Amino acid sequence: MAGEVTIAVDANGADLGTAEVVAAAAMAAQRGVRVVLFGPAEELGAAVGPDDLVEIVDAPVSIAKAPDPVAAARSTPDASVVQAVEAVAQGRADAFVSGGSTGAALAAGLFRVKRDRGIHRPALALPVPVPDHPVTLVDVGANSEARPEHLVQFAFMGAALAQVVLGVERPRVALLSNGEESVRGTELVQEAHRTLAEGAGQAAGALEFVGNVEGTQVTQGAADVVVADGFTGNIALKLMEGVSQTMLAAIRERATSSPRARAGGLLLKPALRGLRDELDPEGPGGAYLLGLRRLGVVPHGRFTRYGFSQAILLAARGVSGDIVARTHDALRAAGALRDRPPVDRSAPARNVPAT
Repeated sequence: MAGEVTIAVDANGADLGTAEVVAAAAMAAQRGVRVVLFGPAEELGAAVGPDDLVEIVDAPVSIAKAPDPVAAARSTPDASVVQAVEAVAQGRADAFVSGGSTGAALAAGLFRVKRDRGIHRPALALPVPVPDHPVTLVDVGANSEARPEHLVQFAFMGAALAQVVLGVERPRVALLSNGEESVRGTELVQEAHRTLAEGAGQAAGALEFVGNVEGTQVTQGAADVVVADGFTGNIALKLMEGVSQTMLAAIRERATSSPRARAGGLLLKPALRGLRDELDPEGPGGAYLLGLRRLGVVPHGRFTRYGFSQAILLAARGVSGDIVARTHDALRAAGALRDRPPVDRSAPARNVPAT
């Protein structure tokens, strides 16, 4: 991908500081991705990658902690995240990555890049690292409130992502609910279930709707894509991450609790290291921001350089796989696009940050 894909990266907002983002940019450049870093130049330093694939744009203003990210994104054009998104809107970069405020990244994307034609709401879609059963969860935080037609679009967005990123030819898509029966769940879930069960888009091979799944089934391979409103999806994601981290910590503690346990732990260490890597939330790189005219990726602000480098590479793969066009094509084939150009009534202030 050398020289072919350029990713604009907001270097502000990382919990561990800009140095981690700089290191991540250098790691991505080693893989042939050109990176443009937007952040305070005096902190970023003279960072260059192979063949000068890392460029620095001085953008010291950060709105990562702004209490009203929508107002901040609208009124602060010199903010690093706004400048990074603007670079994508102007065609100077192919996608953007921001690990600061999810609300600010979404607001900047809506104001500068705009929603894609026929899209109701953008959504955050994350390939979750479940051993043996990877699953794409969407929405994980872009919309705390949703309508049935939003969930239907999220289903096709997630299916297109699973095809491009995970190589699933015909993704099995389910709605997250409190029971498998079609009459279970909120009115929102039930109405979305009825629409998807009618078979829209299935004849075109876009997805296979398998009904509702409960929380316990998300990690059991019952579906390749699980759809929820952003409030529910964000809680589900963080619960999964918290349980996996607690379990790994408990295993480490037990493995060092006695001489006999330490001896056994040495034997299990290679296998446990592999399991840890599979469950590492930094591995997927972050959530795709789908539904805009160009691509965005939102990693956790607490990520290390490894996680941020994975986010940059994830964005590059999404560009190379033309995820934006494939998502739009899937929605059009399913008849799930809006008939009229959307009125700009989006309310990013309702967003539930995923990071």
